[in-house]
Amino acid sequence: MSDVSPDAKTAPDEVLVEVDGGVAVITINRPRAKNAVNGVVARAIAAALDELEERKDVSAYVLTGAGGTFCAGMDLKGFLTGDFPVVEGRGFGGLAEAPPSKPLIAAVEGYALAGGCELALACDIIVASEEARFGLPEPKRGLVAGAGGVMRLPRRIPYHIAMEIALTGDHFPASRLYEVGLVNHLTPAGGALGKALELARRIAANAPLALAATKRVIVESADWSLDEMFKKQGEIVNPVFGSKDAMEGAAAFAEKRAPQWKGE
Repeated sequence: MSDVSPDAKTAPDEVLVEVDGGVAVITINRPRAKNAVNGVVARAIAAALDELEERKDVSAYVLTGAGGTFCAGMDLKGFLTGDFPVVEGRGFGGLAEAPPSKPLIAAVEGYALAGGCELALACDIIVASEEARFGLPEPKRGLVAGAGGVMRLPRRIPYHIAMEIALTGDHFPASRLYEVGLVNHLTPAGGALGKALELARRIAANAPLALAATKRVIVESADWSLDEMFKKQGEIVNPVFGSKDAMEGAAAFAEKRAPQWKGE
């Protein structure tokens, strides 16, 4: 990839950031530790997102892990020494409590366990290798999946299946989670990142203001009543209809050319 984000040059080696074609790839780079998240990783992801959210040349993100594993969760060795991988305002891993406004895709190979599964759940789309395995094993360690796992999971898949995953703490194959709708796409081993990038580029080809507004409505509307839903939606989407990009989209369609988005 080219056009490396400035943050990629200054962030610790534990997190790599690359930008190309409107897509930022954020890679957890602790393969010897199965990409377990420590404080350094959490702070680096948060710092990268803070910078990338302001960049008009970035419209979508892919989150992945190096070395054939997505993320095995919290670094328990660090936890024992008081190293908590939580960033104020963003939560576990620098994003679990406050995912970015731009679309975020998880590219999962190997394990997505505990906090790693919770990071995947914080994403908008999940692409997984057929060999990937998911799970919330916190109860096996006397812990609770408190980084969004036990809240998000039953909102994404049927209640009883979510209960089985959360209460047993067992590992579940990506194929099973594909069946219940948690995983969007299954790929052969080693193919998750490529498919995630394909999706991210298709998303990034769209207007950035429209993408952000669309994601915001989908996320926030779950809490809206029938009486207020269109009013609240209007507050978010009406500025998009009056944007320069909306005019550009209409003009590009009429002129049979590709639109040139400015995020304005």
